[in-house]
Amino acid sequence: MSVATFTKAGAKATTAAKLDTNIFGITVENHDLIKQAYVAYLANGRENLAVTKTRGLVRGGGKKPWKQKGTGRARFGSSRVPIWRGGGITFGPTGLENYSHKIHVKAKRQAIRQALSMALTEERIKVIETFDCKDGLTKPTAALLAKIGATRRVLVVVAKKDENIERATHNLKQVKAVHAQYLNVYDVVNAHSIVITKEALELIGSWLGSETKAKAEAK
Repeated sequence: MSVATFTKAGAKATTAAKLDTNIFGITVENHDLIKQAYVAYLANGRENLAVTKTRGLVRGGGKKPWKQKGTGRARFGSSRVPIWRGGGITFGPTGLENYSHKIHVKAKRQAIRQALSMALTEERIKVIETFDCKDGLTKPTAALLAKIGATRRVLVVVAKKDENIERATHNLKQVKAVHAQYLNVYDVVNAHSIVITKEALELIGSWLGSETKAKAEAK
């Protein structure tokens, strides 16, 4: 499998990069695995910040509102019961909830393979020889991405994420740079254009292609 390849200056390369069919050529018939990995990514990044107070934590309410009998009203022992305004919250978040989702490593990698295969089918993947951000300048980086046709939400996959790349892409609102081995389903699915360097492509091959190659050899 081959894909459009560009030089570091943004010109069309004479030879196209070849992609591993075990990673980029998978037929995706069931999207449940991709959804599972997508939801797990969001859940595992969720911060547990919501905390409410129970009736025992709300300030006040120590005095009984009125005597037990003789008033004709319902009996209450505190003004901080949940059914009163200003009272405690019943079954509210305590800050101890665990929202994380567990997904098997092999399943996660297979989901990434499926997401990359879908991206290639939709012609969202481009390969560039190197992604050099000289002096960490944003303007030439934006011009390079525009020249190779990487528009809207762009995911740049590199083999080494240095300070210059971080600086150059940080101020571009819809551009995100990631290390090849930190690739995830969420970023791949949401990106309109995926720019992968040749070195990153080799890392992806050694990371995601090893299991599938071993299975093929076993057969």
